[in-house]
Amino acid sequence: MNLIIISSTLILCIAIYFSVRRSSKEQLAVEQEFWEKERKANFVRKKSLDDLDYITIPDDILHVKPGTMSPEISDCLINLKSAAGEKIVNLTGISNTDLKLTYGTANITILTEYDFNYTKMVILLQKLAELLSDCGENELAIQVLEFAVSTGTDVSKSYYLLASLYDEAGTPEKKKFLIQQAQGMHSIMKDNIIRTLKASS
Repeated sequence: MNLIIISSTLILCIAIYFSVRRSSKEQLAVEQEFWEKERKANFVRKKSLDDLDYITIPDDILHVKPGTMSPEISDCLINLKSAAGEKIVNLTGISNTDLKLTYGTANITILTEYDFNYTKMVILLQKLAELLSDCGENELAIQVLEFAVSTGTDVSKSYYLLASLYDEAGTPEKKKFLIQQAQGMHSIMKDNIIRTLKASS
């Protein structure tokens, strides 16, 4: 009996050893591939940014006129108008290495700025939509959120609030389109957002 136990333990230890060794080799290969890709990216020359998908905030959102213009809504619109003067690009899910490979190392700072502008915009849009919804301006809130979603935002609250507003408006069928929009985003939040939207449908 002891011999069987010892043999089983030995076999298990050997299996674990080779499993760990294989995982270590695979991890090492992944790391080597990453650093080789990064090395190549650092030598890519600056390229044109003309083909970027620049985002323009619609005038009807920058100039929304709710029945009650609270100081919070006014401040939010002022910040959005300021953001509209910057170049905005959604680069969510694209690594710096891939950006350098595509547009050149010299562009990484400006691209990071464009993506930061995007993040700032979608946060402001979400805040504006919440403020509008809180004061009963659901149609305007829907308008703001539909634009945010159309840009590929990964702010989960934007999807959930929009879905809730669709329900309140008696148009729950629009959530199917909302799910389709979510399926096109490039974010680690994608699966959770889609799962939650489907559960509410």
